[in-house]
Amino acid sequence: MSVATTSRHIDAADGVELIGIQVTPHQFSPNMAWRQAPEPELSARVVLFVHNPSDEVRTVDQPLRFDGQDPAALVANGAWSWQDPESTGAFVLPPHGLRVVRWNGRSAAWGVGTRHTCSNGEVAAELPNGFALDFEIAEPKLWIQSLAFVRAANSPYPNRMLATVRNAADSEYRVHACRVWLPESNDTYGVLYPGPERTMVRPFPESGVVEPGEILGIDLEFDTLPLTYSAVEIQMRSVRDGTLETLWSHMKIRPASFDISGGWIADIYKDKLSLLQEPYQKTLARMHINAGQIEEVGGFTDNAEVYAKLPIKRFNRLSDRSRYDNDSMIPTIHAVEFLGEPQYGGGRPVPPQEVFDALAPYNTWKIPTSVTLSEERTWRYYAGLSDYPHYDAYRVIAPAADAWSRYDRWNGKSIRWGSPLETIGDMTRSLREQSRPVSIGYWSQGAHHDWGGFLSPRRGSPTPDELRSQAWHGLGNGIASLYWFNLSVRSLAKFPDLIDPIARVGREIQMLRPELELGTSYTYDRTIAEDGQLQWDRTSIATADSLLMVAHDLSYQIDDKTRTFRFEPRDGEFAFRLPTWLRDHVECFRIDADGVHDVEHVRRGNDLLVRDRVRVVGVYLATRDPQRRMQLKELHQQLIKADLELGFDPINNPEDLRSLQALVD
Repeated sequence: MSVATTSRHIDAADGVELIGIQVTPHQFSPNMAWRQAPEPELSARVVLFVHNPSDEVRTVDQPLRFDGQDPAALVANGAWSWQDPESTGAFVLPPHGLRVVRWNGRSAAWGVGTRHTCSNGEVAAELPNGFALDFEIAEPKLWIQSLAFVRAANSPYPNRMLATVRNAADSEYRVHACRVWLPESNDTYGVLYPGPERTMVRPFPESGVVEPGEILGIDLEFDTLPLTYSAVEIQMRSVRDGTLETLWSHMKIRPASFDISGGWIADIYKDKLSLLQEPYQKTLARMHINAGQIEEVGGFTDNAEVYAKLPIKRFNRLSDRSRYDNDSMIPTIHAVEFLGEPQYGGGRPVPPQEVFDALAPYNTWKIPTSVTLSEERTWRYYAGLSDYPHYDAYRVIAPAADAWSRYDRWNGKSIRWGSPLETIGDMTRSLREQSRPVSIGYWSQGAHHDWGGFLSPRRGSPTPDELRSQAWHGLGNGIASLYWFNLSVRSLAKFPDLIDPIARVGREIQMLRPELELGTSYTYDRTIAEDGQLQWDRTSIATADSLLMVAHDLSYQIDDKTRTFRFEPRDGEFAFRLPTWLRDHVECFRIDADGVHDVEHVRRGNDLLVRDRVRVVGVYLATRDPQRRMQLKELHQQLIKADLELGFDPINNPEDLRSLQALVD
């Protein structure tokens, strides 16, 4: 097996070797305003890959210690925020087996640039099987940015992996080989075994070379992959001097699926279950909702005919393993989620270690876990706890963790009813980078009946423009699922003007599903005028064939009378850098819920310059796939046809809207 012989963190001792380390540095956004400033001390999330290279069993008969300290003590004294007791305890390492040891730091003493020792006992030399492995928590220069697994046809299991590598070094690297390490079974996920080393990969660009500041894609096919914890190893060779650098990542394999949740949708009004009412069912279908905060709903999930009409994926505790953790149920599940908002915890923050312990029983399951994070100021301490983390943040009228009056955004004017909409992008980038290569979701602000006061002049939910802006700041920055809060019957009946904006975002997600499910966030740039006023945020998501480009309008103004944000159509010119494999020839067009449209564009060096008139957000696709535009047109027609076939339109038909509102009136 080839390892990075030049890496400073590689070490070996007495029958085991440290063949890799995954370091994810902590961060927090400088653009967020808080009542209490974030602690400036930054640490890192760390995964060690400990290997038995021999043909003999290696027994590690003492719990691991780090710099002579017990992992639980490191959590207790604030050096770490959480650790995996299963990975740091005593263990048996079979021949050629791999042990993953993981924790999340809290103090700078365990941040980048620090050196440490992992040993099996306080004084390793005094133990019969003693060892001590030295390692450095180094700032990564190359890393695995994202991993997406594509489900095989008619199967809950994936047979394809898409990986991307980001190069922050000052020289070029070429992909050399890839390998996926897997356990013998989910119940023995703690020991991984090497799969075949794959040198015949399908890279993009085809040269397999990643330039400084760029990303590289790798497309691998498999017979099948299990839904379990895995280690991905990617070997990169320096073009400059030929040395190998081995990149590592650890995560639970989860088939990519961009799901759209309606939140808490199983309500009872007038002694009737909302999910059994046809006007509500068809409204959710029109908004492309396919997930919700449900587990078992009598008359709905247990009625095959009804459920087939609106197959809502479960997003709840799902504690019965015999029922849920099987091949027939997996396609009906989004994720395990039952801890609420642990950063708040009903009055006290739930310590990250308690969150880890609560989710630990699901480690042997096939289905992923999720945690709702609420406060970017401290969510770095919760990094790595779940398989599919997500966050909630609402930018107008609703309760929020940040201090809205402290934002100096509109010429020094302070407001309390809203906050900068673009901070959704800040939070998305923050959680995305601290969770990599795991994808993330986002609770976006939808319609909700219970925000705002009775006498408040401020509208009690976002306006259509405010809603669209928030959703696309998440989408454009790389979320992999969108959860609306909260599309109950009561909320939609109170704010029916949000049904169409939500439906339009849903239709756009359906059209752009390949990019949103399998793409990697590529660039982020901001345009600021000479007078310091924010103009545009530009984000992009790259796939093997296309670049999804999003221009977010930041010049919206305050309407003092209604206390809402006001957007106006305006002309913009947006430069989007093209990834290296899309610089020969691409077709470019604009996409929205109304279809596919021509847009003015021109190449300028490595950039694609797009000129357009934009209201709230402009969404564009640059592609080298000659069939993509026609596919999108055909898909758009299919989506419009599906809406017509519903035979129910609360957006344009007042009678249909009244039938929806009658469910709660």
